[in-house]
Amino acid sequence: MNHLFGWRRLARLTFMLLYFLIEVLCASQQTVQSESQRVKGIVGQSFSFPERVIKSGNLLYGDLGSIANVYPGKEGKITLEKRFENRLHLNNVTRYFTLSDLQIDDAGVYTVENTDEGKKIITFELTVYNVVSKPQVTECDSSSCSVVCYVDNEKEVTLTLYRGEEILNQTSSPDLTTDLSLRLEVEGKDYNSTYSCVAANPVSNETVHVPKCCSEDGHPNDADSDEMTLGLFIIAVICVLVASGLVGLAIYLKKSRNGHSQGRYLFI
Repeated sequence: MNHLFGWRRLARLTFMLLYFLIEVLCASQQTVQSESQRVKGIVGQSFSFPERVIKSGNLLYGDLGSIANVYPGKEGKITLEKRFENRLHLNNVTRYFTLSDLQIDDAGVYTVENTDEGKKIITFELTVYNVVSKPQVTECDSSSCSVVCYVDNEKEVTLTLYRGEEILNQTSSPDLTTDLSLRLEVEGKDYNSTYSCVAANPVSNETVHVPKCCSEDGHPNDADSDEMTLGLFIIAVICVLVASGLVGLAIYLKKSRNGHSQGRYLFI
């Protein structure tokens, strides 16, 4: 009888141990969740890490570890790192950690540890970009009926020339010390098309209209011709005035010389 009771007790203990292990494994699977996202921010603007922290949680950054935390009863400043002071807060409405006045060097890996219910870990790989500059277009080169579109080169910027919706040419470069540029030469058969130059990066784009600087027959446009004619007219007027002045001066000097000669003969 005692032997049977011992087996039953051992079986109950074994069952309880197995039940406990299963509960622990299930709980660990349910409470620890991990995700990773790639996100983008813009210099000077704010970025919110989209994970709601209602009661307690931490924000970690790269090798710095925890740079902000919240927990029940904590009020006021949440920032732990001086570099982010006055720029990092927990939005009272969305309950997102929010970083304001973004700078290029704010890029990196941020981790939100949400401990409201169990533990949830969300990793954000943040890349920060400048707003792309507006492209510029050079004056018309009338000898080749062409213009050049150019823009300051920055991280992941592309410059594209369009004819209507069609891409004519595109360029980009990892060398950020030189501008990006594209030349547009308009042939007679494409004269009635519209052209644009677009600079873009992953967070913004800027477009400019590219004027056609030559007429359909390949000659400079009327405006360019008028400017050239006006320039030549001004040069011609200046030349006439200078020539007239020189002739007048020559006549004056000749008369003065003749007057001196006549005065000398009368004296003799």
